[in-house]
Amino acid sequence: MPALCRDCTTAFDAGSRCPNCGSPRVISHPELFSLSIAHMDCDAFYASVEKRDNPELEDKPVIIGGGRRGVVSTACYIARIRGVRSAMPTYQALKLCPDAVFVKPRMEAYAKASRQIRAMMEDLTPAIQPLSLDEAFLDLSGTERLHGAPPAVMLGRLVRRMKTELGLTGSIGLSHNKFLAKVASDLEKPRGFSVIGKAETADFLRDKPVRLIWGVGHAGQEALEKAGIRTFSDLLRWDQADLTARFGSMGTRLWHLARGEDRRPVSAHEPIKSISNETTFNEDTANPDVLDGHLWRMAEKVADRAKAKDLAGRVVTLKLKRANHSQLSRQTGLREPTQTADTVYRTARALFDQVSGEGPFRLLGCGLSHLVPAHQAGSAGDLLDPGAEQRERAERATDKIRERFGADAILKGRALR
Repeated sequence: MPALCRDCTTAFDAGSRCPNCGSPRVISHPELFSLSIAHMDCDAFYASVEKRDNPELEDKPVIIGGGRRGVVSTACYIARIRGVRSAMPTYQALKLCPDAVFVKPRMEAYAKASRQIRAMMEDLTPAIQPLSLDEAFLDLSGTERLHGAPPAVMLGRLVRRMKTELGLTGSIGLSHNKFLAKVASDLEKPRGFSVIGKAETADFLRDKPVRLIWGVGHAGQEALEKAGIRTFSDLLRWDQADLTARFGSMGTRLWHLARGEDRRPVSAHEPIKSISNETTFNEDTANPDVLDGHLWRMAEKVADRAKAKDLAGRVVTLKLKRANHSQLSRQTGLREPTQTADTVYRTARALFDQVSGEGPFRLLGCGLSHLVPAHQAGSAGDLLDPGAEQRERAERATDKIRERFGADAILKGRALR
């Protein structure tokens, strides 16, 4: 039985301990050295970066988030053991873990660590599909001759290198497609290395809940529940045509996933579907000036990301959450794609004016979707708004000033509200 030491990455025949270093952290599997599709997920990434950079936090429950009215961005495993979860309201996290240390997110530090991990991945394969700062799919097919070792060994070396060089840990899922690799990476966290082979796929999935399927959220689970679908066994009882008729294209995908089939390639150029920004307030507010200032700053951030990625969007979305956590969402299509903060803001503001009387609000957000290359963006010229073209020229000039002298070199008055 092929085996791998997860500490020193020695490959050997099956045994309970590594013959090289004596470690009991050994993984054995009949298909260990023949599989090549992997998912790597860092362990409590933001919290791990904070603990690495501040050793005083090492043995403490750390929660990344901010503000009494905010939500948990992520939490270390000490806090997770006590029930703290991502997206949980701060007040609820404090009830579960009153001695938690709250740390404001440092996105620059996380982005730097992410780039370092990405460089290590690129030493293994060019076929990398990032899902976020802390996780990615990798396809190591055909790399054994290059590295002189099978993909499983190289993945073991990756997480070992992350630990020794960056002080960060990650969990590996290895399988024969993306769906199963993602499922596998969650089986044994933190510092996990799990394998789902072709021969065991059907038996492995049969009694598992359908919530394992990445991308099926709460609403999707409720729809499946209404159809009597709770496990993969339930899915297997449906014909493909019936699933498609009931759930559309998702039904076709579910039929294949129920059989462990996923033909999606690991794509290094997966298109971005939307760009958004939101904030949770310390206090509920219905103050139009306060909300307007936040909306402008968010529109700027959305536009800045669109410009940085050379994209424009056809649809502007407004998101609001009331004090009772009920959510409002409004969106509208544009005549021409845009990447300017001015257009995003004015469109979102018009949407806000339609619902402003339904506050106070605890959360506000806006976004840009239906993205296209920036060269498809239309001119700001509009017979109904003769000042639009002038405002766009002013925004482009502002961008150049900020690029040279810093993001705070020039601000609009409404941003100070």
